[in-house]
Amino acid sequence: MKEERFKKNLYALFFTFFFFFLCSTSDLLLPRSPLEILTGGRWDLLQPSVGISAMHMQLLHNNKVIIFDRTDYGPSNLSLPSQTCRNATVFDCSAHSLLYDVASNTFRPLTLKSDTWCSSGSLNATGSLIQTGGYGVGERVVRIFTPCDGVSCDWAENRAYLSSRRWYSTNQILPDGRIIIVGGRRAFTYEFYPKNLGKSVFNLRFLAETRDPNEENNLYPFLHLLPDGNLFIFANRRSILFDFVNHRIVKEFPVIPGGDKRNYPSTGSSVLLPISLTGGNNRTKIAAEVMVCGGAPPGAFLKAARTVPKIFVGASRTCGRLRVTDPKPSWAMEQMPSPRVMPDMILLPNGDVLIINGASNGTAGWEDATNAVLNPILYLPDEPDPTRRFEILAPTRIPRMYHSASLLLADGRVLIGGSNPHRNYNFTARPYPTELSLEAYLPRYLDPQYAGVRPSIVTVELAGDMMYGKSFAVTFVIPAFGMFDGRVSVRLVAPSFSTHSTAMNQRMLVLRVRRVVQLSVFAYKADVDGPTNSYVAPPGYYMMFMVHRGTPSVAIWVKV
Repeated sequence: MKEERFKKNLYALFFTFFFFFLCSTSDLLLPRSPLEILTGGRWDLLQPSVGISAMHMQLLHNNKVIIFDRTDYGPSNLSLPSQTCRNATVFDCSAHSLLYDVASNTFRPLTLKSDTWCSSGSLNATGSLIQTGGYGVGERVVRIFTPCDGVSCDWAENRAYLSSRRWYSTNQILPDGRIIIVGGRRAFTYEFYPKNLGKSVFNLRFLAETRDPNEENNLYPFLHLLPDGNLFIFANRRSILFDFVNHRIVKEFPVIPGGDKRNYPSTGSSVLLPISLTGGNNRTKIAAEVMVCGGAPPGAFLKAARTVPKIFVGASRTCGRLRVTDPKPSWAMEQMPSPRVMPDMILLPNGDVLIINGASNGTAGWEDATNAVLNPILYLPDEPDPTRRFEILAPTRIPRMYHSASLLLADGRVLIGGSNPHRNYNFTARPYPTELSLEAYLPRYLDPQYAGVRPSIVTVELAGDMMYGKSFAVTFVIPAFGMFDGRVSVRLVAPSFSTHSTAMNQRMLVLRVRRVVQLSVFAYKADVDGPTNSYVAPPGYYMMFMVHRGTPSVAIWVKV
């Protein structure tokens, strides 16, 4: 009886959808390639000003985004409530952090009491943001933001928790739920949150070795947790496989070819390409591949920052892919359509990579870059023809330079904010004033003509949290009759902490779909294997997308 009622409800619910899509979309029933689906895209200005420049952003599992800059800019354009003003920050009573509600497109101020300039962060296993370091009185601070349903949640700060000053460091959540904090300016060490019992800080000579005199070029190192439980660390041009449990370097990978520098201030970006779990449960056989794009040639920072007049050297246009799980890994180099420094690299739900923001010349730093790149580019990692992997997408009208940030939202859009290439807020500087707006980039898979093939998740059969090695079922619908091609992909995406072209903890897992059965004209049920272990999926909240014909559903949040 229950199954019959379920089928009748689904028939009634989607009968209207069927005729709407059939009648209004002339090309709906034509097969689409991934290239056709994702070409172009469009932009949507969400807020002309949120009062602060989005230097740092983190999406939470209640679909709200924490945004903050630094507290020593001077007064922002967002006021704190009068009752909190007196104890707000060491400098002024304006807000330097806010909570943005994605659903309502509204925001409210939050209270910071220490300087978060160029700091780092990671969600812990319970979904709280553990935010670390900064400048001055903020360099050893740990700040915690725990999501809540109301308006009472705000920052809590521990003013002297970190063992070393952490300014320009990088965080990564680990399989046991701890967070590792690596590097920072003149900090050639790493430590953990919560603290280790006994020794709390550990030397990492690799960080000292990769520091260029006068330029550095190894700040905000790229960190990726690999399926074997070790950590991939990339700084400047070098990278290592690091055993953080036994505090030893397992191997050093080949130097990335070409000579360009890849980390701050010659800022490139990096992403761990999607990890496929479709081939079995043996974690030692799970492949992992890292991609690094953009950056700047040696000396670019000195020429932009210390030469009068400034010399803005052309940025790097190369990307390198390294299959780190190969017995003898080697870099495969490709060229982007245009050079780019300070890009963000974002994994879209279908596994393609969006490269967005940045400039064609110069480096990160105050007024140290020019020729903003307004067109995002799309990279298709699974395209067999190398000449077709990059696509130029629709441009924004707003330059996003130094101190901008972006991240993936649960509805498939990309949130972009910030850009302040000046020492303080400067709204009259030309051509790159301080930018307080928020906008969204909508990949073409969100265009209305693809609504007929877009899956919608109806239910997920889970008894509580998603457990390692356990299967579960997902019921979903495809609105257009006859458009389901029998193939569907289920993907988990970890929300990233975004700052300075570094998407900390960004991660995508492609789960194994064992079978799909049809329940009604529009409804289907997929039996799915959960993530194998905490090496591939550290504990915490993930966005779960279902992807059909290159088009993702709206994600639901699951806790692993």
